Amino acid sequence: MRIALYCPNKPLTHPHPSGDLVIAQGIHSTLNRLGHDCREIVQFRSRWFWKTGLGWIGACRAWTEAWRLARAFKPQIWITYHTYYKSPDVIGPWITGLLNIPYVIFQPMYSTRRRKSSSTSPGFRLNRWAILRARHVFTNNFLDVDALRRILPDRRITYLAPGIHPEAFQRVPSAGRALRGQFQIPPDHLLILTAARWREGVKTESFLHLLRALVQLRVLLPAFTLVVVGDGPMEPCLRSLALQDLPGQVVFAGRVPRREMSRFYSAADVFAFPGIGESLGMVFLEAQCCGAPVVALDTAGVPQVVVHGETGILVPRDDGSAMARAIEELGRNPERRRALGSAGARFVRNERNLHKNYVELARELTALDRGSRQL
Repeated sequence: MRIALYCPNKPLTHPHPSGDLVIAQGIHSTLNRLGHDCREIVQFRSRWFWKTGLGWIGACRAWTEAWRLARAFKPQIWITYHTYYKSPDVIGPWITGLLNIPYVIFQPMYSTRRRKSSSTSPGFRLNRWAILRARHVFTNNFLDVDALRRILPDRRITYLAPGIHPEAFQRVPSAGRALRGQFQIPPDHLLILTAARWREGVKTESFLHLLRALVQLRVLLPAFTLVVVGDGPMEPCLRSLALQDLPGQVVFAGRVPRREMSRFYSAADVFAFPGIGESLGMVFLEAQCCGAPVVALDTAGVPQVVVHGETGILVPRDDGSAMARAIEELGRNPERRRALGSAGARFVRNERNLHKNYVELARELTALDRGSRQL
């Protein structure tokens, strides 16, 4: 089946890593691996485009280019990944109408409070228009289902569990030992790993929460090293704070390509990232797949990817003391760490495996295509 893919928030080649980008790339690679011809049809990033005249010109040019490519490709179905008020899809609904093919959205977000502000109302209305025109929507986040039910009937909504490709994240003990040696981490130190793109907002909030927890952990369990992966505009500031509050106990590794992250997960005794405001958090699945137990906050979408007490420990948001105690518990109990790590790897392989989860996506896309051709 020929499938046109469009990602209005971040095109597949966007340089900055994120969970959204990982999910979009997973859809693209999995559908092609299953034998379909899935192509990104246009790379227009629609984020806040309506705020400037140049943005509208860019949208018109992107529409023209998408129409030209779509007529040549002749897709049987169109799937847009992640439309919401900041980055609404203003291309897919038009072109699918002209081609008379099903228009499908994966991971739409709908929030009525965005209609109240003059700065977000245009994006809200454009996004609502796109969602209403979708033949079917898929979501990998339970938190979005109820909102979507406000404008779509249940028969047009399908939940698919989030996941990753497990073969890309395997624990390799030798690689973990080599990484410890590379950063000269003492063998008796608990290696705590955290990773994100360090930008303003919830990522920085999460790092500061973790930092507060680790300052308290120094009293409970002083022999640890924090390894920080990721770059971003806030990295210099966070580096300065961490080196001031935890002198001699922090290593900043900078940006690491996703394909190399398994080395870091393999070295980790604990993966700790609060996850404030995380809709899901692909890093949690990657860490668990490599056998690293997770410590995070019991907040937002984190419980959808970490099973408290089975694959990690989820704690309430406080002054950092709950996270400190959870890391201390795992630091003093290697058997507990190994048990959580093994369960986490099984959880990802069995329940958060894209090879399994997206078979259902491909099956439903095929059914939509057949149904449209029978009309």
